[in-house]
Amino acid sequence: MTLTEELKARGLVEHFSAPIEKILSTPRTVYLGVDPTADSLHVGHLVPVLLMKRLGDAGNKLIFLVGGGTGMIGDPKEVGERPMLDEKMVTSNTRALQKQLRGILGRASFTMVDNADWLMRVKLVPFLRDIGKYFTINDLIKRDIIKKRIETPDESISYTEFSYSLLQGFDYQVLYEKYGCDLQIGATDQWTNILSGVDLIHKRLGKEVYAFTAPLVTDASGKKFGKSEGNAIWLDAKKTSPFRFYQFWLTLPDAGIEHYLKIYTFLPLNAIDALMELHKRNPGERQAQETLARLVTEIVHGPAATAQAAAATDALFGDTPFGQLSREALQVALAEAPSVTLSQKDVADGSSFADALVAGGMASSKSDARRLIQGKGITLSGQTITDADLKIYPGDLSNGYALVRKGKQGVLILVLK
Repeated sequence: MTLTEELKARGLVEHFSAPIEKILSTPRTVYLGVDPTADSLHVGHLVPVLLMKRLGDAGNKLIFLVGGGTGMIGDPKEVGERPMLDEKMVTSNTRALQKQLRGILGRASFTMVDNADWLMRVKLVPFLRDIGKYFTINDLIKRDIIKKRIETPDESISYTEFSYSLLQGFDYQVLYEKYGCDLQIGATDQWTNILSGVDLIHKRLGKEVYAFTAPLVTDASGKKFGKSEGNAIWLDAKKTSPFRFYQFWLTLPDAGIEHYLKIYTFLPLNAIDALMELHKRNPGERQAQETLARLVTEIVHGPAATAQAAAATDALFGDTPFGQLSREALQVALAEAPSVTLSQKDVADGSSFADALVAGGMASSKSDARRLIQGKGITLSGQTITDADLKIYPGDLSNGYALVRKGKQGVLILVLK
């Protein structure tokens, strides 16, 4: 299978400036731009980043451009102007994104650049004469987002954001002249901005360069991933812990899971086909989701954090006893699940189990706790509890811990101190 066939089969090609077979027929220098509007990427950004890795593995040279300059402007969005970030915030975000990209790409060879290095030195009049004259207002106002903003009452667009396409086009020219960059990729919502550079280089320099985009990835409800949509799953462990990150993939519905495996993992396509066949035979085992969760979490957070997240998950929602967890995995479980601490004095003569359920938020009141217990909706260390007056003693907390479950997802850890 050629690279073109592979990318098409994985659903990673949508728009292209020339036949994709021509674009990928020879090794190129390819760039991906990321604006530092936040101090972390999210799983929506991860698709083009991993696409870059695929291109690098196929012998193309990689350039990652962090938009320290364009980040001061912000590309137009469908509704409202982006908040203006100050230079200090943009610089801080840029450093964070550079570190994150290096962590994800690992040993892959790539060049990292910041367009603030040239955009912050550009003089206005020369820029308008040398670059601006190649962009027509007639063409710019036809672009979907700009057109929508112009035609929507109270959603006018400032000249600042209107000029974003010129800056992005200029970025491509700079990278072409300095590094021989002849291919830009990105998500499909950036297609018209990406074409700005292709057109500028053709008109101004008389050279042919290329571009293609990958489709936007949506969540289970059909929304694209992003902070503006309120559904961002961050790659930064401080914003979305490795456990929560792992859980996100593990709990995805079956619809779309094959697509996610193709675009977010490097699992061979025939292996994905075999995995999906196994999954269809027994969807309750969620083998496809478990594989997806493990592979993507390893890419972003590494094998150790992934193993701890998987172990903590199996202890909280599977069959692994707490006593078998490593210290690291136990700490993950304790950090992620609600818990109630019982002192030795509390349990020496027996502590009310119903009170523990209320203290841990598993029941709204003691009467609610008794109702849950009598309805056989509560387990303690895997055993269904039916005695509403049950007392907890030291022997009930193996190695100082015991897991309470309500249904499939409600969990509470009892901790003996």
